[in-house]
Amino acid sequence: MTTRPAPWPGDPLGVTGPFPFDGPPTDAAPDGETVRRLDAAVGAVDAPDVVFALSRHGDRTVRCGGTAPAPPVPRHRLRYELGSASKTFTGLLLAHLTRTGLLSAGEPAAALLDPARRARQDEPITLAHLITHTSGLPALPADFFVRALPAWRTDPYARYPAERVVDAFLRHRQRRRPGTRWHYSNFGVAVLGHALAAATATPWDDLLTAHVLRPLGLGDTALSPGGPDTDATGHRRDGTTPTPGLTIGGFQAAGAVRATPHDLLTFLEAHLDPAGRSLTAALRAVRRPVLRRGLGHRHVHTVAWFQHPMEHGPMYFHCGATLGQQAFLGFRPDTGTALAALCTRRFRARDTFVSTAYAVLAEA
Repeated sequence: MTTRPAPWPGDPLGVTGPFPFDGPPTDAAPDGETVRRLDAAVGAVDAPDVVFALSRHGDRTVRCGGTAPAPPVPRHRLRYELGSASKTFTGLLLAHLTRTGLLSAGEPAAALLDPARRARQDEPITLAHLITHTSGLPALPADFFVRALPAWRTDPYARYPAERVVDAFLRHRQRRRPGTRWHYSNFGVAVLGHALAAATATPWDDLLTAHVLRPLGLGDTALSPGGPDTDATGHRRDGTTPTPGLTIGGFQAAGAVRATPHDLLTFLEAHLDPAGRSLTAALRAVRRPVLRRGLGHRHVHTVAWFQHPMEHGPMYFHCGATLGQQAFLGFRPDTGTALAALCTRRFRARDTFVSTAYAVLAEA
């Protein structure tokens, strides 16, 4: 399978059942059909805590529920782990840094991490290759599983710190020319984060906060675990065994973000209507296709999102999972609709969370 990157050199999851709802009051009186749709979606997901938060032309409806008793802090006020959906924040940051001229998407990542390598690479992996998953890097470093195995059920990423991510990248021997194949890579996006931090001489958390979180007003979004008063508790596949809060080691750019449902709607609403914002150029840039792949080039990707065609315009989405939580983020400019769906259980491949969330947004 070959890819044709654009000039920017850059899990369907069946259980149903009526579970209790504890949806909070909404910002505007929602229509009954929206409430019924979201309540049905919450009820279709067999997880201790479930939140479906939908915005349509700025009017928000948030419905919560789950198989567990409601926690002391209302579900819609807790932060949820986004896992790989964090990459939408990383993609927006890269688009902003390139649009403002702070760096180029065609910059070789190795040269930023080790300036001595600048003149020694014929076909270097660029920042754009890393964010578009066309770098040729594997999903995870070759020695990741050996190091993570002792903590596989508790905290595997914590055993692979930033310096090991960078070292594994600099030692990696390319088997394919960058830009010729698409292969989803947490490793690659993690390297991108370290390259951006090196290029700006700014720690990752500070960089993302200064250029994305603060400008968009995301005050309830964090990049490290909090406590039971701020963070939702994840659960393993049985839906009852709790998991510890995720510590991400050197993979911050690939999966560190955790946020409340309302902050996620704020983030998605900015993508729906970029005009007049401090990140206007970047928000518009991340909606443009940069890569098509698969038979007939049916699969379309932007800098940060998967893009699927709808009748009147594209739908953008990204999913994510950690040891004990799952997330779905998506938006549709044609209907002015955004959806953040979250749950506190790690599902098997054929369970309903992602397919339910996708259907809610597609039918909105």
